[in-house]
Amino acid sequence: MVSDNNKRIAKNTFFLYIRMLFTLGVTLYTSRVVLQVLGVEDFGIFNVAGGVVAMFSFLNYSLAGVTQRFLTFEIGKENWLRLLKVFNISVSIHLIIAGIILLLGETIGLWVVCEKLVIPAHRLPAALWVYHLAIFSAIFSIMNVPYVGVIIARERMGIFASISMIDVVFKLVIVYALTLFSFDKLQLYGILIFVSSAIIFLLYRYVSFREFEETHIKKLIWDRVLFREIASFAGWAMNGNLAVVGYTQGLNVLLNLFFGPATNAARAVAVQVQNAVNGFSSGFQTSLNPQITKNYATGELTHMHKLIFTSSKLSFFLLLVISLPLFYETPFVLGLWLGQVPDGSINFIRLTLLVGLFSTLSNPLIVAIHATGNIKRFQLWEGSILLLIVPISYFILKFGYPAESVFVVHLLIALIAQGIRIWIVGHAIAMDRIQYFKKIVLRILVVLPICAVCSFGVHCNLPEGFLRVACVGLTGMLSVVFFLYLFGLDQTEKLVVKSYMKKLTSRKK
Repeated sequence: MVSDNNKRIAKNTFFLYIRMLFTLGVTLYTSRVVLQVLGVEDFGIFNVAGGVVAMFSFLNYSLAGVTQRFLTFEIGKENWLRLLKVFNISVSIHLIIAGIILLLGETIGLWVVCEKLVIPAHRLPAALWVYHLAIFSAIFSIMNVPYVGVIIARERMGIFASISMIDVVFKLVIVYALTLFSFDKLQLYGILIFVSSAIIFLLYRYVSFREFEETHIKKLIWDRVLFREIASFAGWAMNGNLAVVGYTQGLNVLLNLFFGPATNAARAVAVQVQNAVNGFSSGFQTSLNPQITKNYATGELTHMHKLIFTSSKLSFFLLLVISLPLFYETPFVLGLWLGQVPDGSINFIRLTLLVGLFSTLSNPLIVAIHATGNIKRFQLWEGSILLLIVPISYFILKFGYPAESVFVVHLLIALIAQGIRIWIVGHAIAMDRIQYFKKIVLRILVVLPICAVCSFGVHCNLPEGFLRVACVGLTGMLSVVFFLYLFGLDQTEKLVVKSYMKKLTSRKK
C-alpha cells in the first residue's frame, strides 16, 4: 500500500513538474511581451484593478482549500454517498459566493477603483473596462473550484497538468493577439483574459463530468447538517484567507496609494517571479497533499508525520536551488528577461524570494490541520498574526520608509506565523515539535548559510554575464545537494538515497 502510494506520488510529481516547467517558460516570455506592449503604467493599472477584485475573492480562497479537504477526506474514507453530497453542496456554495463577489465588486469595489486608486484620468475608462471583466473572470474561477478539487483529490495530476498547460497556451495566444490588433491594448488584454477564463472553466467541467461520477449533478442535493459542517469549517478558514488577501492585494493597494501605478508594476514583476519559482516546490507539495489528508482519515499518523517532514524539508531545498542564483543575479536576469525594468523591481524580487522560501514550510502544516477538521484555534492565531502585515506596513509607509519596507514587514510576520503553526499543528496531530525542529528547522539553519556563502563567493569573483549566472546556479545546486545529504538528511533518508543510487547504477551496468 505504501509502495503504491509512493509510486503515485512520484508519477503525480512528474506530471506537475512538466506542467511547472512549461508554465514557467511561457510565463517568463509572456510577462516580458505584456510589459512591453502595455507599458509600465498600464501594466500597473491592470494588476491593481484586478487586485481589487481579488480582495473580494477571499471568500473563494477560503472555500477552495475547504472543498478539497472534504472531498479528499471522503475519498480516503471511501464514502461515496457522502462524497456526492460534498460535491453538490460545494457547487451550491460556490454559486452563492459568485453572487456575493459580483455584488461587492460592482458596489464597494467600483467605488474603490473610481475614488481611491491612483489612476491617471485619461486611463480610467480603460481601467474600469478591465475591472468589470476581471469580476466575471473571477466568477469563472470561483465556479472552477469544485471541479479542480475533485481532480486533485482523486490524484489525477495528469489531467490537472494538461488543462493547466492549455491555460498557459491561451496566455501565449493572448500575447500574440496583443501585437496584431490596434485596439486599446489594456482593454483587449482584459477581454482576452476573460474569454480564456470562460473556456478553461468549461474544459474543467467537461473533463470532470466525463471522468468522475460524483460530478454528475442532475439536481442539487441539499444536506443541512453537512452544509453547516462545511460552512463552519470555511468560516474559520476565512480568517486566515482574509489575511492572505490582505498581505497580497492589500499591500498592492497600499503601494498604489503611496507610490502610484509604476510601483504596482514593479511588485507585479516580483510576484510573477515568486510564483514561477514557487512552482518548483508547489508541484511536489501538491502531489503529497492528498496523501497527508488520507493518512489522517485512516489513522496512520506516523506516516502522516513523515510526509509532513519530507514535504517541508525537500520543498524548502528545491526552492533554495532556484532562489540562490536569482537572488544574487537579479539585475542581470531581470534586464535579460524584461529589457524594460520597472524601478524597484530588483529589491522587490530579492525580498519576495526570501518570503517565498520560508513560506513554503507553511503548506504541509496547513494541509495537516485542515485534515483534522479542527481549525478554529489555528485560524484564529494564524489569521490574526498575518493580518498585522497590512496595518504595520501602512504605518511604516506613513513614516516615510521606502516601498521595500513592506516586504521586510511581511517576512518578519511570516516567520512569527510559522512558529505559531508548528506549535498548534503539533498538538493537534500528536506530532513531536522537538522532532520537527531537529528534522527541519535545525537542518535548514545549518545548510542554508553554507550554500548561500558558496554561491556568494562565486558571484563576487566572476564578471557579470551568462557565465557567472551559470556558475552561481551550478554552485548553488551542487552545494545544496552535497550539504543536504551531509547535514540535512537523517540516517533513514540517507539509506533510501543510497538504495536508489545502487539501483540506478546497477541498471546502467
